[in-house]
Amino acid sequence: MESPWVTDFKENALYRIDESTRMITIAFQKIDDTHVWQRPNHSSNSLGNQILHLCGNMTQYVISSLGEKEDARDRDAEFDAIDGYTKETLLEQLIVTVKEVKNTIQNASEEQLLKKRNVQGFHFSGMGCVIHAVEHYSYHTGQIAFWIKTLVNSPLGFYDGLDLNTMNNE
Repeated sequence: MESPWVTDFKENALYRIDESTRMITIAFQKIDDTHVWQRPNHSSNSLGNQILHLCGNMTQYVISSLGEKEDARDRDAEFDAIDGYTKETLLEQLIVTVKEVKNTIQNASEEQLLKKRNVQGFHFSGMGCVIHAVEHYSYHTGQIAFWIKTLVNSPLGFYDGLDLNTMNNE
C-alpha cells in the first residue's frame, strides 16, 4: 500500500500537469497554423518550439529519469525547428507525452521517488524530477498564454465561469 504522502504528492503533480495541458489546449484553439512558427523576435521561441521543448523536457525528466528509460533527447533540435508540425500535430504530440508522463508518475514507487539520479547535469530525487517537470511545464504554459494573447489580442478564458474571488475557508 502506498504511503499517504506519496498518494498526495502524485495527485497534486497530476492535477498541475492536467491544468497546464488544459490551458495550452484552450490557448491553441485561438490560433491557426500561421501562428505556430511565428516568433515574437529573434531571441524568442515560437509556439512550436515551446511545445517541442516541453515534450523533450518532460520526457527527459519524468519518462527517462523517473521511469528509468533511455535518455535520447536532442534539446537543440527543439529550438532549431522552424516548421514541420501543424498545431494539431503539436497538440497531439503534447497529449501523448503528457499521458506517458502521468502514467510514469502514477506508477512510480516510493523508492523511485526517493532515488537520487543525474538529469541534465543536475542531481535530483525522483520527486525533484517531478517537481521540476511540473514547474517547467507551468512556466512555459504562461509563456504560451502570453504569446497567444498578444497574437490574438483576446483573453483566453481559462477560468470562465469560476469565481476566483471566493475566499479560502477551512
